[in-house]
Amino acid sequence: MAWIVLIASGVLEAVWATALGKSEGFTKLWPSIIFGVALVASMGGLAYAMRDISTGTAYAVWVGIGAALTVIWAMVTGDTDVSWAKLALLVGLVGCVVGLKFVDAGSH
Repeated sequence: MAWIVLIASGVLEAVWATALGKSEGFTKLWPSIIFGVALVASMGGLAYAMRDISTGTAYAVWVGIGAALTVIWAMVTGDTDVSWAKLALLVGLVGCVVGLKFVDAGSH
């Protein structure tokens, strides 16, 4: 259950990061509200997951999911350019996050 919550929290990290950018310094109401709700939910889920997953692994997975999804979303919406280098780096990031899950699972 902790891994499911951690993954959901990583997705919410991408939501709040994107909303933060769209809030234009908290001058836009709805992106600011989405940011606050997603931030609280994301942090709460991370804290919950850390009860069963080591801090280093949980944090790295949370950040990795959030970072990868934020970049992917920016590519899909046209906010950033798509390049083979970015795609290769994202694949590497995701590979490292999956690797941490398997390494952490083997240490219990």
